[in-house]
Amino acid sequence: MRLDKYLKVSRLIKRRTVANEACDAGRVAVNGKTARASYDVKVGDVIEIAFGNKTVKAEVLKVAETVKKDEAADMFKLV
Repeated sequence: MRLDKYLKVSRLIKRRTVANEACDAGRVAVNGKTARASYDVKVGDVIEIAFGNKTVKAEVLKVAETVKKDEAADMFKLV
C-alpha cells in the first residue's frame, strides 16, 4: 500500500492530500530515510512524521485497504 494512503487509512493524518503534501515536503521518514508518497509500506516499517515541533513515531503492525474508525488504531503502535 502507498505511504500516503496508509497514513490516511490508519488515521495518522486525516486526509490523503495532506499526507501527500507532508511526504513531498520531506516531513515523513520510513526506517530513518525520507520517503516519497509512493513508498510501499510493509509490516514492521517505522514511520516518523514531523508535525511542527513534535515528531510522531509509529511502527506498522497491519496493512489493510479499508478499516473501520475504531479499528484504525490497531494498524500501528506508537514507539
